[in-house]
Amino acid sequence: MSEEITPFERIRRTSPAGNEFWSSRDFAKVLGYINYRHFEGVIAKAKTACSNSGQRVEDHFVGSDQMVEIGSGAQRKLTTVMMSRYACYLVIQNADPSKEIVALGQTYFAVQTRRQELSNDEIEDHRRLTIRSELRQHNSKLADAAKNAGVIEPRDYAIFQNHGYIGLYGGLGAQDIHRHKGLKKGQQILDHMGSTELAANLFRATQAEEKLRREKITGRAKANLAHREVGAKVRQTIRELGGTMPENLPAAESIKPLESKVKKLKKEDAS
Repeated sequence: MSEEITPFERIRRTSPAGNEFWSSRDFAKVLGYINYRHFEGVIAKAKTACSNSGQRVEDHFVGSDQMVEIGSGAQRKLTTVMMSRYACYLVIQNADPSKEIVALGQTYFAVQTRRQELSNDEIEDHRRLTIRSELRQHNSKLADAAKNAGVIEPRDYAIFQNHGYIGLYGGLGAQDIHRHKGLKKGQQILDHMGSTELAANLFRATQAEEKLRREKITGRAKANLAHREVGAKVRQTIRELGGTMPENLPAAESIKPLESKVKKLKKEDAS
């Protein structure tokens, strides 16, 4: 089943921005749905599956109205859905299984989607490793700025850090986040953050450090308040952008094995 002969590749389109998509009208024809209204029910089921999988439906199913000629110069508006590869995968899973072309499509999109997932996983791993490394560096700088502000003892610094979490996570402290994410005893919060959540915490850390230094804040109470305010501001920004609140992002697999793998590869390259 090469990409050159599959009918699903023949109807694949590319947007001006370079993104691939499939028209639901073309897709319905390939699957043998003579009446498009019957295919709309399949799309509805696919959208539900998309939502249940934790994906944003609007990222994979985009409605579009097209004007088509129906004779004598008259035109009629037809609603079409532009679908991503993942959307096509969900549609094909909900299509009429008695159609031979549906079985072909299920195999094709299952394979292609798995390939894309592997690629996306690799990208996410790289992002996590990069941002986690940067966060370590900036947490060190934040600790230094906090020390200059009067946060000296380890216990006081833990309280200071907790205030940043409370601001960013809507009132949840470190222990609350740990429980909310379903982490086990001994598992560190930062080790189980995906790239999006790590980026939010990196922004919190960098801005908190700058605020402490810029405003020459002194005293533990004022430093704690400043860190909490920065965390709350980052949270507000996420909300305004329509992002997912950090406490609602799923816990990721531990980053430790990834870090060990990278260290091993670097050691092998050096030898």
